[in-house]
Amino acid sequence: MVGEQVLLKVSPMKGVMRFRKNGKLSPRFIGPFKTLRHMREVAYELALPPGLSGVHPVFHVFMLNRYHGDGSFIICWDSVLLDENLYYEEEPITILDREVRKLRSMEIASVKVQWKNHPIEEAT
Repeated sequence: MVGEQVLLKVSPMKGVMRFRKNGKLSPRFIGPFKTLRHMREVAYELALPPGLSGVHPVFHVFMLNRYHGDGSFIICWDSVLLDENLYYEEEPITILDREVRKLRSMEIASVKVQWKNHPIEEAT
């Protein structure tokens, strides 16, 4: 609906994989942004900030998600450098902890990594 707050879907750069996982722990949405007008049956125009002036402001509904007020899964748009295809590059800062879990026939290594401008996440 026009006037509602929505989140915009973003993706990590193609080919950038985090510990052989393709975006399992990747942030998925930025925002919230206000919808200005209903362009077509399945497209909306968003009020984007000046920092995203290189991105076209009209998006298909599959790129949008309704904003519910819980900000735990949102990254701030100005902390991520987005290209024209709404991709961003992830950068690890430090490895905080390593752990090897032993099963009967195999060992699984877990690494806790601190990512740039993101909370601490664990990957296996």
